Formats: sequence, C-alpha cells, structure tokens
Amino acid sequence: MSVEDQQSGEDLDQEFDAVPEPSVDEETEAGPAPVPTGPPTGVMSAERLAIKALEAKLLGGERKLRRREVAAGAGVSILSARKVWRALGFPNFGDEDVAFTERDQAALSSILDLVRAGILTEEAAISVTRSIGQMTDRMVVWQIEALVEDMVSEQGIPDAVARKQLVGRLPSLVDSLEEILVYSYRRQLNAGVQRLAVRAEAGLQASEEGREGDEDDSPLPLARAVGFADLVSYTSLSRRMNEKTLAQLVQRFENKCAEIISVGGGRLVKTVGDEVLYIAETPAAGAEISLALAQAFTEDEILPQCRVSMVWGRILSRLGDIYGPTVNLAARLTTLAQPGTVLVDAMTAAALGQDDRFVLVPQKSENVRGFGEIHPVMLARGRGKGLVLD
Repeated sequence: MSVEDQQSGEDLDQEFDAVPEPSVDEETEAGPAPVPTGPPTGVMSAERLAIKALEAKLLGGERKLRRREVAAGAGVSILSARKVWRALGFPNFGDEDVAFTERDQAALSSILDLVRAGILTEEAAISVTRSIGQMTDRMVVWQIEALVEDMVSEQGIPDAVARKQLVGRLPSLVDSLEEILVYSYRRQLNAGVQRLAVRAEAGLQASEEGREGDEDDSPLPLARAVGFADLVSYTSLSRRMNEKTLAQLVQRFENKCAEIISVGGGRLVKTVGDEVLYIAETPAAGAEISLALAQAFTEDEILPQCRVSMVWGRILSRLGDIYGPTVNLAARLTTLAQPGTVLVDAMTAAALGQDDRFVLVPQKSENVRGFGEIHPVMLARGRGKGLVLD
C-alpha cells in the first residue's frame, strides 16, 4: 500500500463532492448558463471508476478504517501494529488517514495470533512477515512490467498508454495469478523443507571428506555447491544498447539461467545485473549446472559468453540469500575464469575427482585477496551428455 494509493483514494473521495444547483442570477437575458463540455464535478470518469473498482477488489473493499481502529480491532497497540506494517513495507499513515479495510485488520490479527499462541516469537513473526512483504513487492513489479511490455509489443501502443490500460486488464488476471501464487508457495515450501531440513544433515556428512575441521566455513550449517555465472563484456554492451534491446538481453540471460539451474536441481539465489548466484545440494549437481551454463552461453547467438565458477563448501542461509567464505571464494574465482570456462577450487576438484563425468585440469596458482594462494582447477565435460534441456 503506497502513499500514491492513499492520495489516489483521497482524490477519488473528493470527486464525489455534491454538485451545487445553479443560482437564479446564473441565467441572463442571453439565455441559460453555458453547459460545461467536460464531465460535471462529482461524476467520475470511466478511468477513475476502473481504478476504484480494481482497488476495492485488491484491498477487499473500500478504505474505511484508520490505523487506531485497525489496531484496536486486532487487540494490539499502534506500536505493535506499525511493526507488522513496516515489515510488510507499508508507509506510515497519520491518525486521521482512512487507509485500511477490514481485510487489513484480519491480516494483522492472523500474524499476531501466531505470536499469542506461542507458535512464533515476535522476532520470528516480524522476520517471516518481512520476507512476504519484500518478495511480493518484487514479484508484483516484475509482473506489472511483464504485462506492460507484452501490451506494448503485441498492440503496438506507447508504454505510457499500456500502463493506463493495465488497470482494465488486471481484473481478469487477479484470481488466476493469486491461485498460482498459493500453489507455487506450497510447492516451494515443500521443496524448501526437504532441502533445508530433511536432507541438511546428510549434506554436512557428505562435505566432511577432505576436511581437517579448522576451515573458515566449518561452523556454518549447510553444505552447498555455490556457483556464479558472469556475462563477459556486459558493461560495454549495455552502453551501446537502447532500452528495449538491453531489456531483452537481461531477460534472455535470466530466463536461460533459471531454466538450466532448475533442470539441474539447483536454486537461483539472485540475479544482480549481469551475474547470477546459484546453489546445488551436491558437488556433482553444481558441476553439471555450471558446465551447462558455460556451454549454453557459448552457443547462444545473441548473448555473449560467460565466466563460471563453482565451490563446494558450507554456507549460512538467511533472508533468502547466502553468506560465508564459500560464497566469497566462488565470486573471486569467477573473475579468474576465461570466457566460456568453469573454474573450481582444489577441494571441490577433489570431491569430483572420482566422477568420470568430469575432467579436471589444474591451472596456475593465484594469489586471491582474502584467501591467499589458491589452486584453481578448470572443470570440463567428461563422459555423458550432461544436462538435457527439453
């Protein structure tokens, strides 16, 4: 719920002001007063009606409640309510702002009931709520831009026109998108439980081989293959591209990465411009994904080649991101890789050494900031076809 939403709601309310009756002296000997050419004050345009109807559908009704009324209805103080709203990414509202609906009150109660029942601590509830707020914010921006881009491309209309017409298109999409969102959430939650809880101990045990126990990442709770893929010459390319071409390049890059990582059983952690960060549960899975990425971009007719690295080690997973020396080393190795190749460190090479699907070629030692002397190894395809994309 943004400040713009609030102001839009206020503007809409103002448009309902009563239209005054014309006074007697408004009519002269020349005849009645001129008839206004635009819509009379108090009559909403079709565009405004559509905006108001969409807001009511999305918010669950008309804004009728102030923040104190919502907090009181949920049985908490304004301070506690504001903690939740801030976690969700809502702006501050004043005491007199009529900004909330009954659905806002129900959602607030649902979060607080988890704390009252002892299911979550307050800290955990705020963290979980913040995850929902941040992820859904990014999701809706992505979806809106995708819809606008599609309208511009398919209908041949200007971007500004497409953004206005989006209001009329969304009502037919909302229910289906919401259904898919809930479906995906449950599937992703089940997969996350398997990765982060059920199989976590087995992963740590598998990562013990070749360790002495005093490594920097030893205290961290999850064993993962951590990889980076970085487009070559992206900065210089982006300077020569217009907005549309650059958007197509970025989307093609991310779509291809997401497909390969998903088929390989990994997870795309995040995309930052020309680089993706991904993880897999085993060194072999990470190696397959890494080789497939390097090959895909070498063969792509539009995208440049990429540099790829992968390190098998231990990580900390928080806030939807990953942290630790393993991540840092993988990032450093990416800068050392030649275009179209994959680099791993010596410990990862040892973990893959008995797998004939991979060929490991030692490279010259490198002095890497924060790690001292390391021994990179180039990973190449051995026996087998590798990942097969449908």
